[in-house]
Amino acid sequence: MTETPTDYIPWVEKYRPQKLSDVVGQTLAVSRLQAYVKAKNVPHMLYAGPPGCGKTSTALALARELFGDDFRGSFLELNGSDERGIDVIRGKVKDFARTMALQDVPFKIIFLDEADALTQDAQQALRRTMEQFSKTCRFILNANYSSRIIEPIQSRCAVFRFMPLTQEESLGLAEKVAKTEGLTLQKGAAAAIASVAQGDARRVLNVLQAAGAMGKSVTEDDILKVSSQARPKEVQEMVMLAWSGKFSESRTKLDQLMITYGLSGEDVIKQIYREVIAMDVPDSIKVHLVDRVGEYSFRLSEGADERIQLEALLAQLVLAGQKKA
Repeated sequence: MTETPTDYIPWVEKYRPQKLSDVVGQTLAVSRLQAYVKAKNVPHMLYAGPPGCGKTSTALALARELFGDDFRGSFLELNGSDERGIDVIRGKVKDFARTMALQDVPFKIIFLDEADALTQDAQQALRRTMEQFSKTCRFILNANYSSRIIEPIQSRCAVFRFMPLTQEESLGLAEKVAKTEGLTLQKGAAAAIASVAQGDARRVLNVLQAAGAMGKSVTEDDILKVSSQARPKEVQEMVMLAWSGKFSESRTKLDQLMITYGLSGEDVIKQIYREVIAMDVPDSIKVHLVDRVGEYSFRLSEGADERIQLEALLAQLVLAGQKKA
C-alpha cells in the first residue's frame, strides 16, 4: 500500500505529535506519562477534557514511545460512537485483550475514543474485561465528559484532566506551523487564530490551513472569513449600541454582520456572550444578561427563527441598559 505524501494530508494529521514531548500544553499529564514509559508499566487510564486539547494525540504518542513505530500490532483503537454496544466489548475488545503481547513491553493497549458514548451495558461488560485481562492489556478511555463513565470504571483508572490550550500555546502552535509551511502571519492574524480556536488545537490547524490556501500572506480578515466569525470590535459595537438604547442602529449592525460574514444565529450568540462577559458593568447586571443570552441560545437550539430571536436579544440589552440608567 502506497503512503499518501505528507503534502496531501490534512494539517491536523500532518502535525499530530509523534512523541510525548511534542504535545502542546498538558505539561503535567505529559510528565506523568513519560514516567510510565520509563518504567514500562502503564495503569488503566481515563483521559478527560474538551475536544481538540490533545487526548488522542497523547495516546498515540504514548503507544509509539512504548512499542516503537510498529505500534499498531499492540495498539487497538476503537471509537465509542461507532462501536458502542456490548457485542463490541465481548467481541473485538475481549479477543484483542486476551492475547499476549509480542513485543518487549508485556502488555497491549486498547484505546477507546469517545468512551462516554458507550452504552451502560457495554460499560459494565468493559469493567469486567478490565479486571480479567489486566496482565496482558491496558485500557485508555478517552471522554469529553468523564461523568458519563460509570464509577466502577473511573475508580479503576488513573484520571488525566486535559485543559484547553492557553492563548499563548495557541499562538505558539500557529506561528510554528506557519513558519514550517512558509506562511507569513500579518499583524493580528495569530491573535485572531487563537481567539477563534478557543483552546482547540485542531481548530488552530484547520483555520490556518484554510487561510493559507488563499495565499502565503495571512491577514486577520482571512482568518475571520474562513472561520465565519466577525471582528470582536464589530460585535462589541453592536452590543454597545443596544446597551445605549440605539435599537435600530444595533439591528442594522446585526444585518451587516450576518451578510458580510455569513454568520449563523448560534455564531452570533456565542460572540455576543463573549462581549457581554467583557462588559464593564456590575456583576448583578452581568448575571442578568448572561441569563438572557443563555435563554435565547436555548431557543435557537430548539429551532426558533434566528433573526427574531437575535433581535429579541438586542431588545433585552436595550431594556437592561434603560433600567441601569
